[in-house]
Amino acid sequence: MIDIHCHILPGIDDGPAHLDESVEMAGIASCDGITTIVATPHVKDDLYPARVIREGVDRLNERIAALGIPLVVVTGADVNALVDPSLLGDYTINGTGYILLEFPHTHIPQNARDILFRVMAAGLRPIITHPERNLAVIRNPDLLLELSRGDSLIQITAASLTGDMGPDVRECASYLLRKDVVSVIATDAHSSVRRRPVLSEGLRVAEGIIGRERASRLVGANPEAVLQGRPVDETE
Repeated sequence: MIDIHCHILPGIDDGPAHLDESVEMAGIASCDGITTIVATPHVKDDLYPARVIREGVDRLNERIAALGIPLVVVTGADVNALVDPSLLGDYTINGTGYILLEFPHTHIPQNARDILFRVMAAGLRPIITHPERNLAVIRNPDLLLELSRGDSLIQITAASLTGDMGPDVRECASYLLRKDVVSVIATDAHSSVRRRPVLSEGLRVAEGIIGRERASRLVGANPEAVLQGRPVDETE
């Protein structure tokens, strides 16, 4: 399995504070069957150099390799949707054109369609992160169905499907799966204790909703296509 959304780098955002916890997270993920993690620290208006992410990924890979943990970490970011798209080229997933885009948790901006258009006009392909946890989408999931038309992809959180994020979030995530608009399931993990990097539990729930073959694509073939910069629909 491949996890394209994980706050695993230490001391950058609200993820782990220290490298030792990052290593713990890597061990948990590996035991769960995850082979690759995209490190996705929050990127907001106060952009820090992308080299900070690259250096953090290099340090973490060195440590987990020395410990024999069979997992690789690659670069990415969880980018606030209001950041100027012209600044985002260095924050893509694994150096591809794919980029995680996070809307506010409380609402979908009225200019959301324009935001997505400008991101795509900058040569990037947005992946909207965890919309099932957005209050506006929970109230009206069809709002997202309109936004997902075109070249935007949708990523939901594994813990949303298990109910760890609440019953309303679980219902919304299940609805989006049934509507066949979800391209990727990721952990959005922040810690080795709370919001852990575990995909398998959400995958089992997804299998019960859309079947094993379709669900497995959301943690395997589809995120692999993202890592390689290929169109996800090539795996369909």
